[in-house]
Amino acid sequence: MNDKTPAPQVWPTLAARDARALMSFLTDVLGFTEVVDYAGDDGVIQHAELAGPAGGGIMMGQQRPGAEGRATPTGSFTAYVVLPEAAEIDALAARVRDDGRGAVVQGPYDTDYGSHDVALRDPEGNHWQFGTYPGAPRP
Repeated sequence: MNDKTPAPQVWPTLAARDARALMSFLTDVLGFTEVVDYAGDDGVIQHAELAGPAGGGIMMGQQRPGAEGRATPTGSFTAYVVLPEAAEIDALAARVRDDGRGAVVQGPYDTDYGSHDVALRDPEGNHWQFGTYPGAPRP
């Protein structure tokens, strides 16, 4: 993002057993970009923001006692991320397979509504669906 790009107004949020390792997977393999991370004195990530590969973003941090109600528990998060080209979906699936930290659960495959998708699982067990369907046009 730059100064002219507004921040997302809806932030999917998740907690991780190992936030640094998950951030590494999300940036190195899935194409997210780290925007900011705030670590405590112990070096553990308390809060991080990552920009999505083609827009949007997520917030995340280390799972910790007393913060259970503030984020989706690790392994239960799911998100749909739009990539504009089918070739990007195929390349993403290959990166996940080659990397070995996550897994391709299904696909790549074509949907009845014209999207080219792949279903993935990250190292924490969270589910990610990447596809070319950008959503229905808004009125």
